[in-house]
Amino acid sequence: MNDCIFFGDNDFPKLFKNEPKKITKPIQFKFENENENENENENEKQIKQISTGHFSTIFLFKNGKAIEYLSGNDSIKNPEKIQIEENIQKVSVGLQNEAILTKEGNVFAKGYDINLKNPKEFINISSLIEDKNDRVIEDIVSGNRTIYLLTSNQNVYGIGSNYYGQLGFDSKTLPKTEKPILMMENVSKIFSGTGSLHIFLLNSNQELFGCGNNLYGQLGLGESKKEETKIQKLTQIQNIPKGKIIDIQCGSIYSIILIENEDENQNPKRKFYSCGYYQYNGLGKNENTYEFTEIKSFLFENDDILDFSVGNTHTLILISKPKLIGFGNNSYGQLGTGDTKSQRIPIQIELLELRFNEEIFNYHISCGYYKSFLYYSPLSFSNLEEDLIKLFRRKEFCDISFKTENGEIIEAHKLILKYRLNQNQNEIEKLQEIISKKSIKESNQIFEMIYSNNSKINPKLYSEIKEIINSK
Repeated sequence: MNDCIFFGDNDFPKLFKNEPKKITKPIQFKFENENENENENENEKQIKQISTGHFSTIFLFKNGKAIEYLSGNDSIKNPEKIQIEENIQKVSVGLQNEAILTKEGNVFAKGYDINLKNPKEFINISSLIEDKNDRVIEDIVSGNRTIYLLTSNQNVYGIGSNYYGQLGFDSKTLPKTEKPILMMENVSKIFSGTGSLHIFLLNSNQELFGCGNNLYGQLGLGESKKEETKIQKLTQIQNIPKGKIIDIQCGSIYSIILIENEDENQNPKRKFYSCGYYQYNGLGKNENTYEFTEIKSFLFENDDILDFSVGNTHTLILISKPKLIGFGNNSYGQLGTGDTKSQRIPIQIELLELRFNEEIFNYHISCGYYKSFLYYSPLSFSNLEEDLIKLFRRKEFCDISFKTENGEIIEAHKLILKYRLNQNQNEIEKLQEIISKKSIKESNQIFEMIYSNNSKINPKLYSEIKEIINSK
């Protein structure tokens, strides 16, 4: 099943035949991956990720291939199949730039602020990092005109425009760069957005830093900083509500943060907070706020928040009811309410006529400038493999010392970690003792035999290992 739900600015006449330019009600479609091998496993054609901006949208499939649509271009009728030599792990689309992360840790990007001589050509920007030990990339995030790279050593590099100081440097001395420049060390997560000229970086101690455009107070620095329209040095955000930062999504003039805390019964509880300018309705409230304040709504106060996404000036939230909730700019129908009336406070989007199966945890949201996708993408073994690869690049998480160049030893670690997802620590230690007395080849055979009969991924443990990956 590779079904998607779409609403908003219709740049896809091949996908949405006989539909108007503004699709104001959610419609369901099946992505016909016509160019794929008919004999290919159906699961391999499953959509893994959708990243959408203003001028382009990229569909990434579980088989590591991608198809791109360009707004106002012939590729809408004849989609461009992105050709990268290696399997694609993640895609990230900004306003005028795109980035592709491969499973080998290379990043290919294109855009006017990335490659001025040929902005439509993908180039390997990770190979441009001067420190050769930092060229393996773990994550990518595209801003409005900037691309950010998180390396396996937990360092963040930026490339592209620095007009608002979104690279963390004085914009007069460094207005832009066509080579990645080191911004910050010891980083666990990067947060920006397709229309965003600002960025947040979270370190391993849950300390949040930001820089870039602060014209509307979207960095959450408080009243004292509201007159500073450019924050050109990474600055710690002090007034953050207590709790664990789960995610931050950045619009063009506001930011929304999701924080998890425990309620009185010690159950995890997630809440939204926003800051910035309310005029275009993206805050989920009726007034400007210069530091993160709670978005209150009865629609999601008693339910599990599963996913959310911020476009240029609109926001969508998925909760476990299941319900889809939205607020913000709706000029192209990107809220899916059936009209083009913007909403300043959260409202529920009707999805009654659409199939919304019991696997609500496997749905994801992607908001672009004036469009929105809700798509089904369950956890899979390939997702797990990618996360394990990240772990291997952080030697402190490995139980047996190994050399990076020894593929067989890395494979043994991979098998240990796979087994760990479904077994208790005592059993793991026994197995480690066994493999320490055997050759790598024999160890691999043992773990392959074990895992072949125990391949179901435990979602809870998967979530836990993701948390390990995103922390030092």
